[in-house]
Amino acid sequence: MATTADFRNGMCLDIDGSYFFITEFLHVKPGKGPAFVRTKLKNVTTGRVLDKTWNAGVKVEEVRIERRPYQFLYKDELGYNFMHPETFEQISIPGESIDGVQFLKEGDTVEAMVHAESETILTCELPAHVILEVTYTEPGVKGDTATNTLKPATVETGAEVRVPLFINTGEKIEIDTRNGSYVGRIKQ
Repeated sequence: MATTADFRNGMCLDIDGSYFFITEFLHVKPGKGPAFVRTKLKNVTTGRVLDKTWNAGVKVEEVRIERRPYQFLYKDELGYNFMHPETFEQISIPGESIDGVQFLKEGDTVEAMVHAESETILTCELPAHVILEVTYTEPGVKGDTATNTLKPATVETGAEVRVPLFINTGEKIEIDTRNGSYVGRIKQ
């Protein structure tokens, strides 16, 4: 059991049988009345964010989470199959549990959040940025760079991202997996 004084970003709580990560918290001591803690909680399974206010000192159920690296092997009808790089154990994770799954390619390493007691995988995260090759995009017109306009491009995983006009087919680009935005071009 933990109290509201133990809150920290990334802490996982069990609230009414559902698991939530604390994304933000703020301890408030008003001039009048008791202290309280405002939190933003992200549901592990649905990804929904909700605001919750706690009275100071309330006991909450903390869930022990371990972060483990897994390497992506292949996708089949059961889901996405991964292998632990040290123990070589293989697991299958459904696509809904993986953040940024559209940017996942063979051999990529992800971090899985594993419930320590039950050994169940709660969620999976890709690295913040990945480097992918553009497989198709319309060619840019010379001299058409005066504005910050973007065009659609398909990358090697099949995902579509918006890129600047100067990006051509065959170039490698860096993509932010959290929101799917273009970060930069990789020099070859």
